[in-house]
Amino acid sequence: MRISTVLAVALAVAASLTEATPARAATFSVNPTQIYLSGRTTSSLLTLRNDSGEMLRFQLTAFAWNQSAAGEIQLEATQDVVFFPALLALKPGEERRIRVGSTVAPGASEKTYRIFVEELPAAAETAAGSAVRVLTKMGIPIFVRPLKESSTAALTELGVRDGALHFALRNTGTVHFVPQAISLRGIATDGQPVFTQELAGWYVLSGGRRDFDVSLSPEDCGRAASVVVEIRLGSTALKETLQTPGGACSR
Repeated sequence: MRISTVLAVALAVAASLTEATPARAATFSVNPTQIYLSGRTTSSLLTLRNDSGEMLRFQLTAFAWNQSAAGEIQLEATQDVVFFPALLALKPGEERRIRVGSTVAPGASEKTYRIFVEELPAAAETAAGSAVRVLTKMGIPIFVRPLKESSTAALTELGVRDGALHFALRNTGTVHFVPQAISLRGIATDGQPVFTQELAGWYVLSGGRRDFDVSLSPEDCGRAASVVVEIRLGSTALKETLQTPGGACSR
């Protein structure tokens, strides 16, 4: 069964975080924020720490992870990821190391999963009259590296569709990437900038794509003779230009 969600829970793992930076919620922290496994490294340690002043209970679950073209996280039940324990309680200031491993061999492309650390209600909170408490759920990405790593991408399908500027970012490599910057620039006939817009980037997994549909105001489109889309991926930049004379980008 596939579960599709638009980050309905608080996934406290930003794309810019590195392995060495712990993900921190109001009451607990998790480190690392990304787990990389391979044919040589089949397991890793995940450290969970209780930063609150009370006993906390947790539940861990793991899913195969994919991304839709719209950027939605797609989760599916899996037995590829193993870990212990699935349920645990930590005293104030206590931390616990959880070994996380994979049962699958590396393939031609990177395999992706997420392990979720979910804070559970305290037993006392079930009593009548208890205050409502917001609980946190963190999703930690797990990447099983491929046999051969390659990082390539393509910016395609730039055009106008249903009154919006459309383009697609495709991952044509064997490992995931996260765009560092995605920018749109409207250019007038005299070469002067008309507008600039920055878009948020997120994971694009191996073999996947991310579609963008950006509405632009009729005023900006009427002044822009062309629109430039530029995406930075590390030291690489993808750049495409769409000619939009006479406000064509709003049609």
